[in-house]
Amino acid sequence: MSTPALSIVIPAFNEEQRLPQTLERLLAYQATVAGRCELIVVDDGSRDATASVARQIGGAHVQVVSNDGNRGKGHSVRRGMLLARGARRLMTDADLSTPIEDLPQLGLKMDAGWSVVIASRALPGSNVEVRQPWYRETMGRAFNLLVRALLLPDLHDTQCGFKLFSAQAAQDAFGPARLDGFCFDVETLYIARRRGHRIAEVPVTWRNDVATRVGWRQGTRAFLDVLRIRANAWAGHYDARGPA
Repeated sequence: MSTPALSIVIPAFNEEQRLPQTLERLLAYQATVAGRCELIVVDDGSRDATASVARQIGGAHVQVVSNDGNRGKGHSVRRGMLLARGARRLMTDADLSTPIEDLPQLGLKMDAGWSVVIASRALPGSNVEVRQPWYRETMGRAFNLLVRALLLPDLHDTQCGFKLFSAQAAQDAFGPARLDGFCFDVETLYIARRRGHRIAEVPVTWRNDVATRVGWRQGTRAFLDVLRIRANAWAGHYDARGPA
């Protein structure tokens, strides 16, 4: 079987309501991709009908894998990206806060030589149609300042859930990654940079979904996880090539 040109990985936890519309949009987009495109839904131990809804809508066009319990978004994305076989691998949220129609902008940047291209809400040209509540924006800005100070000084938005990796960059970045929580984005980008992969940011359209599940507890833990990434790097945990 030929290698897919593109893999799209969607982590999903209790997404039976939002997932149908998302999969219908992705299936329509799939038909426009030059070369084969695979869709992978990683069900993170959902308590609702997420997995069965994904199988019902996607049929043979969507691969559905289920975690053994609720392992976290980082675990789900990592599992999907390492299972994927595409020459390029996109991770996107189940709510499609960044529309799939923005993917060609990331692809053009990868054509120009970058092996990791991430969507950004912070660059000139970005179009934030629905903003987050003020307290989440404030927490996000503080988090980004910490990330830039300790790990990734030149990246303006590491948390937008729309990122494109080459196959090699995905293997290099997700293979040794350890964090299962919402700081996994920072960890994988940091590992990719350590492995010599060039990272580009691209302005995109973004719409906040009021049903987001990032709360104060997850946000506070993300700040601590930045320090864990630095500690893991000092301990050499990111130097191994295989999955942690």
